Amino acid sequence: MARTEKLQSEQDNWIGCLTYQSTATSKPSAAELRSLAHQARTRNRSVGVTGMLLFEEGRFLQTLEGPPEGVEAIWSSVARDQRHSEIEVLSRHMAPARLFTGWDLFLSSKLSHAPDLADAAAGIPPAMAKHVRKAARHALDGDDIALNAMIAALAEQGWTSAAVLNLLIEPTARALGDAWLADDCSELDLTIALSMLQLAGHAVRYETAPQAIRSSRYSILLATAPGEPHMLGTALLADQFTDAGWEVEMTFPDSEEALLNQLRAQRPDALDIGLSDALFRQQSLIGLRSVIEHSRSVPANHPTVVSVGGRLFAEAAATAATVGADHARTTAAGASVRMAELVRQSRQF
Repeated sequence: MARTEKLQSEQDNWIGCLTYQSTATSKPSAAELRSLAHQARTRNRSVGVTGMLLFEEGRFLQTLEGPPEGVEAIWSSVARDQRHSEIEVLSRHMAPARLFTGWDLFLSSKLSHAPDLADAAAGIPPAMAKHVRKAARHALDGDDIALNAMIAALAEQGWTSAAVLNLLIEPTARALGDAWLADDCSELDLTIALSMLQLAGHAVRYETAPQAIRSSRYSILLATAPGEPHMLGTALLADQFTDAGWEVEMTFPDSEEALLNQLRAQRPDALDIGLSDALFRQQSLIGLRSVIEHSRSVPANHPTVVSVGGRLFAEAAATAATVGADHARTTAAGASVRMAELVRQSRQF
């Protein structure tokens, strides 16, 4: 198949996506919202459409995705619905994949109780707990401006990048995971909050790496574990390794094969595979062990040093030996220096 024909074939499989916001003509009760969502799920399922619906402070935000004709049919009905007004289309485009696979309609509403973060910082020193609770609240509120301001203020007080990562961002991710496990926030709340932490992480400024690391020009492939939707740790590492002078590539594979193909193509000096920084992923250990075992057979000029990370390793519930890695990071802080040491050591044998 010619390249243009292949591209056309791929595009023929793309889906339509539409996102809009509107204002409710009257305040719905929790029961009315549930009824609305039930009706929408039935209607969406009939035409192969998935999506999400948010309701907060009298306003709706909805995303529809699926076959273009299905999206248009739903949109035609939504646009005529008398329960809302001031309808504004925010985005209308084609995409290669769904964001809400398996959700005929995901409903999130601030009519329900707000997440209880009173115990979100349990186990953290009292002096730090208040910062973690505050950061978690900003993240759940989607307030990246407040998060950035908070990190900037801490930096002015003398906090190093290692302290921001190890004492604030990573504990906040775990606190958010605990809130989800306690049913104090939805999966969507958690995903958005982690995205806010990821954005805020870009404001962290790392200490200058030793010249020996910069001159070595080591390369690293930063990857999430196959199928892992949380990418906070991987994003934090990308900024750190780039600032330290490493050649950095990132991948978010949906399968072991996809990750191994990337590894074969790049043949990096080091590979880091991240699980969720918010949740334990014990069920992922078997798959992670398989990926690492097979990665050892990928030919390279030098042995590839393999590091793993995520909450499961940060809290010492699993070790590097558990999955056959060379290193399990308990924090992203200082990872570029530690990995450089491991790469150097691997070349001495």
